[in-house]
Amino acid sequence: MNSIIAEEATTLVEWNQAGEVRSIYTVLQHLTDTRRKQGQRYSLALILTFLLLAKAAGETTLQAVAEWIRLRGTWLQEVLPGIRSTFPCAATYRNVLRGVDPVELNEMLMALITRARAEQRAKEEQWHVALDGKTLRGTQKHQAPDQKKMHQVSLYETQTGIVLKEQIVGEKESEQTHGEEFLIPPLVKGRIVTADALHIHTNVCVNIRASGGEYVLFAKGNQSTLKTALRLFFTEPPVDCRDWRSAETLDAGHGRIEQRVLIASSELNDFLAKDWPGVSQVFRLRRRFHHPLKCSQQIIYGFTSLTKDEASPQRLLKLIRGHWAIENKLHYRRDVTLREDACQVRKGQAPRILALLNSFLLALFDWLEVRNVASQMRVFDAQPFQALRLFMGPLERIK
Repeated sequence: MNSIIAEEATTLVEWNQAGEVRSIYTVLQHLTDTRRKQGQRYSLALILTFLLLAKAAGETTLQAVAEWIRLRGTWLQEVLPGIRSTFPCAATYRNVLRGVDPVELNEMLMALITRARAEQRAKEEQWHVALDGKTLRGTQKHQAPDQKKMHQVSLYETQTGIVLKEQIVGEKESEQTHGEEFLIPPLVKGRIVTADALHIHTNVCVNIRASGGEYVLFAKGNQSTLKTALRLFFTEPPVDCRDWRSAETLDAGHGRIEQRVLIASSELNDFLAKDWPGVSQVFRLRRRFHHPLKCSQQIIYGFTSLTKDEASPQRLLKLIRGHWAIENKLHYRRDVTLREDACQVRKGQAPRILALLNSFLLALFDWLEVRNVASQMRVFDAQPFQALRLFMGPLERIK
C-alpha cells in the first residue's frame, strides 16, 4: 500500500528523484514498525503523516485529528487513490504512537530538516545550541504505572529550531543526571552551548571543552558563591581594572521599552579558573523594562569560555538573547499554539512522540520562514492541498 500511495503522491506533487530523498512521507516509511503484521490496516508512515497534516492545520488533540482527516476522506481518496476508504479513529492513533521509537523518529525527522538547511549551515561558522528542560504537564498527577510523569530535556539549535537530541528524565532523576549524554563531540564540537543555572557545574564546563565546544553559562542561586563573587566584582570593580567593556541595546514592543546593558571583563579569569575550567570572560547583563506606569529590572550574571576576541559584548548580548529561543520559539509555542500541556494522552511513549512531532512541526515552520505559526495553520486548514504537498512531496518552501 505504501508504494501505491507514494506513486500517486508523485503524480500529485510532480515528484522528482532529487526531491524524493527529502520527502517527509518517504522518511517515515523507513521508521521501524514494531506492530504485528496481522491486523494492520494503516501503515505507520501514513498514520504519522495524517497526524502531521492535521496538526499543521491547527488540530491539537487526537480526537480532533481523527475527525479532521475523516471529514476530508473523500478528498484524500481523490488525490491519493491508494489509501483505504476508512480512516483511523483516535484510539488507533494512540495505540500506534505507543510503539514508535522516539530516538529513531527524532533522528530521522531532524536529519531531514538538517539536509534541507545544508546550504545555510555551510555559511555559518559556529552554531548556537541551548540546553533546557520542559515538563509535559498532561502526564502529571496520574497514578497508573503506565502513565508516568514526563520531563523532557532538549538540546535545541537556536538558529534553525532543530532539536539535536531529547531525553526523558525519570521521576526521581534531575536534568543533570542525563547532562553528559548531551555534551558529546557529535552534538557539541564547533558549537556554542548555553544552559540555564541548573546545569552550572564544573563537569559541564569540562565536558563541553573536552568535546570541542564553547560555553556561555548563567550564575544563579544554586551557585551562591559564584554569584556573590560576580556581583561584588561588578558592583565594586578593582581600581586597576584594565578590561571593562560594555554594549547596549534598546528595543520597543509588547507595550514596553526594553533596555539591555551588558558589561564583560576578563579580570576574574585567574580567580575562577580552578573551579570553572576554560573561563575566559565574566559578564553582567542588566535588563530594564520601561512600561507606561512602572519600571522594573533584572540582573543576570554569567561567564563564558569565549575570549574577548571571539565574543565582544555585542555578541554576548546576541548569544544570551538567542538562548531564550528555546523558551519562546519551542516551549512556548508547543504549550500555547499547539496546546501540548492540555493534551491528555499519557500512556507509554505516546506523549513523548507527540512532543517530538510538535518540535519537528515547529522546526519545519522555521525552515519555511513562517513568522506566525497560528496564521499559517489557518492557511493549511483552508487549503489542505498545500499541507499535503508539504508532507507527501519533496521538501520545498511554500511559494
